[in-house]
Amino acid sequence: MAQVELIMPKMGESIIEATILKWVKNVGDTIELDETILEIATDKVDSEIPSPVAGTLAKILFQENDVVEVGKVIAIIATEGSSVESVSTPSVVEAPSNNNNDQKEMPAKTNGVSTPDRQPATAMAATSSASNKFYSPLVKNIAKQENISLVELDALTGTGKDGRFTKKDMLAFVSNRQSNGGSVQQVATSNNTINKAAAPPTSNGHSTPAVSVSGNVEIVEMDRMRKMIADHMVMSKHTSPHVTSFIEADVTDIVNWRNKVKGEFQKKHGQKITFTPIFVEAVAKALGDFPMVNVSVHPDGNKIIVKKDINIGMAAALPSGNLIVPVIRNADTMNMLGLTKTVNDLATRARANKLKPDEIQGGTFTLTNVGTFGNVMGTPIINQPQVAILAVGAIRKKPAVIETEHGDLIGIRHMMFMSLSYDHRVVDGFLGGSFLRRVGDYLEAFDTKQAI
Repeated sequence: MAQVELIMPKMGESIIEATILKWVKNVGDTIELDETILEIATDKVDSEIPSPVAGTLAKILFQENDVVEVGKVIAIIATEGSSVESVSTPSVVEAPSNNNNDQKEMPAKTNGVSTPDRQPATAMAATSSASNKFYSPLVKNIAKQENISLVELDALTGTGKDGRFTKKDMLAFVSNRQSNGGSVQQVATSNNTINKAAAPPTSNGHSTPAVSVSGNVEIVEMDRMRKMIADHMVMSKHTSPHVTSFIEADVTDIVNWRNKVKGEFQKKHGQKITFTPIFVEAVAKALGDFPMVNVSVHPDGNKIIVKKDINIGMAAALPSGNLIVPVIRNADTMNMLGLTKTVNDLATRARANKLKPDEIQGGTFTLTNVGTFGNVMGTPIINQPQVAILAVGAIRKKPAVIETEHGDLIGIRHMMFMSLSYDHRVVDGFLGGSFLRRVGDYLEAFDTKQAI
């Protein structure tokens, strides 16, 4: 019998670990090629992992709720043959630890003597802390580079499983630490205590205000996705100086066109046409006209990364109330039918939690429809590392001035507010306002005679 090592696959460019949600197969179960073995979750999306071979599940190396780094061996599959193979998506393979469920590392030793737990604030030499907290190699390397001590780290609570301090927590803490001109928490090396100037910090390094829990209250635990969304939103506001501009667009022609063709469109193509593909088309055209909105800020803060592809994310609400943003890739190359099919497919699979990890990555601009909830306008938070996000409001009938060659008239029109939140580091009012107005112009000039 050959043994094939099942590797935790690389789920995306920025994802370095995943949580095992559920083992669909048990030890001893027969597995077919491409049959789901387990379900995992990252900070982006939940996903099913298929078997790369047919065989029998011989050994499970990590249990449910364990957080496993990309590249780790998570299971052994027995197949016919006489060798041990490693099969996975492209990733760096690391040997599993001697203890399958123990991810903690032993303290570093020098000349056979364990390094003392107590360390000065300018060093990070040990691999585990006096409080037995686990820190990934990446977190430890960043701490060493930034002269952050184990004592200081031990006092922090992260967003990972059981409060584990992750890479995202570390980067946010370092950023806040630098902006404050020093450590947020001062280390008292005489007694290994931490002097806190405020309430315990959140994962982004900011102190949270005290909240009274007395009286008629109920405390509800955030689910994993809600914690990730909260952390991402706070990070975005901390990273980008947000500015929001508004316009109102007359979308009467679009409403009338859709009402006229939606029945025939569905009969001909088997697709319901909504307003979303129409909005996406206008945004894609405007991004082509204003490429400096389709950018990101370089990590060094001094360069601008101009994205050549126009990949538009569309915010979708899940049945749980959480939010996910599937991405329409190369939206500028699609016609109305292509956009409609893509939008409907992504929206349907998003609600069913069937999106693939790469389908929520790589977006260069985001569109959110707050009108779905009856809201006439909103001020959305930028989806990092993008620099702008467009919100479209509910379409309402309103009296409006209509300019004609015979003079101005008052008529009933379908009007819609749009708002653009943008990163003022790289998008000024002229660029942001011009881009937003161009989107409105494309909507108001919509071609009602186009073929379906």
